[in-house]
Amino acid sequence: MAFGNTVLLCLLFILIGFSTWTMLPIRSNANVVINENKPSDAAEVLAYYNMEQYGERKVFFGPSYTEVYANLDPNKPYEDSKPNYERDYKAGKYVIVNNYKNAKQNSDDRHSGFFPRMSSDKSVTNYMSFNGPPPFRIDPAFDYTNELRNYGIEIDSLSDEEAMQAVAQIKGELEQMVTEFRTSYSSGKVGNEEYDKFLQSYKQYLIIEKPTFAENVQFMFEYQFGYMYWRYLMWNFVGKQNDLQGEYDNNGNWLSGITFIDEARLGPQGNLTRDMLNNKGRNTYYFLPFILGLIGAVYHARKDLKSFYIILAMFLFMSFALKIFLNERPFEVRERDYVLVGSFYAFAIWIVFGVYALYDTARKYIQPKIAGPLVLAATLLAGPVLLASQNWDDHDRSGRYTAVAMAKAYLDSCEPNAILFTIGDNDTFPLWYAQEIEGFRTDVRIVCITLLPTDWYIDQIKQKAYESDPVPISFNHSQYVDGTRDYLLHRPKTEERISLNEFIEFVSLDDERAKITFENGQKVNYYPTNKIRIPVDKNEVVKNKVVSPQRYDSIVDHIDIDLPQNAIYKHNLMMLDIINNNKWKRPIYFSGGSNDDENYIWMKDYLQLEGMVYKLVPVKTPFTSENRIDMGYVDSKKMYDIVMKWDWGNSGSTSIYHDPETRRNSINYRKNLARLVEALINEGDKAKARKVIDIAMKNMPVDYFGYYFIVEPFADGCYKTGDKAEARKLITTLMGKYKENLAYYKSLPASGHSEIYYEIVRDIESYRSLLLVMKDNGDMEFYNSAKSDFNKYNAMFPRFKRESE
Repeated sequence: MAFGNTVLLCLLFILIGFSTWTMLPIRSNANVVINENKPSDAAEVLAYYNMEQYGERKVFFGPSYTEVYANLDPNKPYEDSKPNYERDYKAGKYVIVNNYKNAKQNSDDRHSGFFPRMSSDKSVTNYMSFNGPPPFRIDPAFDYTNELRNYGIEIDSLSDEEAMQAVAQIKGELEQMVTEFRTSYSSGKVGNEEYDKFLQSYKQYLIIEKPTFAENVQFMFEYQFGYMYWRYLMWNFVGKQNDLQGEYDNNGNWLSGITFIDEARLGPQGNLTRDMLNNKGRNTYYFLPFILGLIGAVYHARKDLKSFYIILAMFLFMSFALKIFLNERPFEVRERDYVLVGSFYAFAIWIVFGVYALYDTARKYIQPKIAGPLVLAATLLAGPVLLASQNWDDHDRSGRYTAVAMAKAYLDSCEPNAILFTIGDNDTFPLWYAQEIEGFRTDVRIVCITLLPTDWYIDQIKQKAYESDPVPISFNHSQYVDGTRDYLLHRPKTEERISLNEFIEFVSLDDERAKITFENGQKVNYYPTNKIRIPVDKNEVVKNKVVSPQRYDSIVDHIDIDLPQNAIYKHNLMMLDIINNNKWKRPIYFSGGSNDDENYIWMKDYLQLEGMVYKLVPVKTPFTSENRIDMGYVDSKKMYDIVMKWDWGNSGSTSIYHDPETRRNSINYRKNLARLVEALINEGDKAKARKVIDIAMKNMPVDYFGYYFIVEPFADGCYKTGDKAEARKLITTLMGKYKENLAYYKSLPASGHSEIYYEIVRDIESYRSLLLVMKDNGDMEFYNSAKSDFNKYNAMFPRFKRESE
């Protein structure tokens, strides 16, 4: 009876636990505004919980990263992908909307093997950094006769001797090319990126070896167990170097606070910069919590082996076993320590046992009444008190509202009923929060380009959300359902420009003549020209106040864009369709979170910087890749009014924790404000320019935000607004930062300087640019006094051959 009751209770609690899974489809069917992946029916819920959007990483058997160099399997070049099901509400059943027959390329099996630890095709060069590049040799079985045809030589027209000579010539050229490349790589003239490109270019001629089992295991222990677990364990119980993400460099390492141990791993610790020492993520515990945990684990095993195995199993499964399952690649987009919290709980349990072990030992030598309080006090100091004192400042979020302030700055930079294209998580999620939770600027429609390739997201933005109107998209669901128009190929049919409307009409055709059929039977729509023209209705532009009146004379008749000559993707197509249907009725903005041309729909020449965003305007401001920071025209009056209304979320406070994201966001703030300062100065409004400088310096203090290279324009602005004293003060602060950095680099072993070449040269040249600011503004007295110091620090690194001043 008791056993049956236990079984029923277990089943009940299991059902209660799994019942929480129903919250997702219930919420999704309510058609809430933020409804990622839309898990509203059985097929979508299954895909959601299987995390199909993230793809699959093989654990025990599968391809290595070298599969990117593999050729198709000659016997079975293609294989079926998983069919895509959708719920047909009218028919009352699930139907296949794309069977994906022969949709997936099937590479030969030479690059598959047991336990593929190095498997991601997105981390090829990083894998090479760990285990060296994959060995390769010329394929002796390669058929060069087909290669002759690529040179326009008909093999049938040659005699046997001529054919042999032609083949020998091609083979000789290939062998020479391989020899020259090997020499260049071994001498350091080319690196892993060039190695990857070489293998990609000539893979058909080569036999490229996959990583061996031993190399996979070595990578697992060195990176997946060592860097991606042991480092995190040390963070929690030994100490942490700083709050910056580590990529096998001098950031994000574990740190004990015991000098000789830290110097053995991280180099000299006696000449650290103030920025390094004052980083709030720098926490040292001197191994004390870790030692307590080890003592506790041993004590636990001796006292109760059975329960020890339970905790050990929890520790191992939530640490090393989890790492084997996740099969992480170098490098992840962010630190992944949060995934391992279960193992940290297990280790913390052993810390408790460690406290009792010390008490159990102490009471054998002193009275228990004394031993108890003594051990308790000592372990409280070595554990909770030490951890709290070290970690409080970088875990205290009180008074910091910088994330939502940034979101509001983006939204407040937009005009009413605007469409704002964002790129990814960091410039989308804060905006979603501001709208969904705080109800802020709900008239702005956020369109995340990263989600735009998905049919469920396109469905959602075609509906009204909050106070914003639906996004104008002409395609119906069947025309963009998953697997349909995922990409469009360019098949040139004409060199003439066609209107964007004609382009959309053509690529929306379901006619077989508007498609290309591949050898695997898959069909893809194509576009007949990459030259597109977008007509501009000037009356509509003026009516909707797209640009300021003083720019009416600059409005163009049309905008010409050149699409890529290979392909465009679904998100590009949807963005073009939105532009075509909008016809300047609603303002369109870009968040500026990327430099890629496609994220601006190839219209970087037609942008206007307004606050934190770029507005699409029918006025040309030529963009040059040499000066990316100056993208778009600055409407100084409009932007000044926007900036003056910003709330900074207490970012200027010296008592809050300025986390890495807050500091990184200062790059866009400073860059845009610097451009506003420059525009105001050029227009002769020095008073307003000085106010903007003050706002930047007050809300992004130099000592707390870093990224000093982007502060230089404000020093230049101080000179140009007549405040030489403030300019000198700011430059002196910045020069001090560079001096500290360069002195620290000099203290490191000279053999390691090549590994930090970029950092050294960046700081030397940023230091030099400050001298040029003095020189350009005629402050020769300051320039001459600072020049000697610069030359002294520059001379510390003669191997990099940077010019003196």
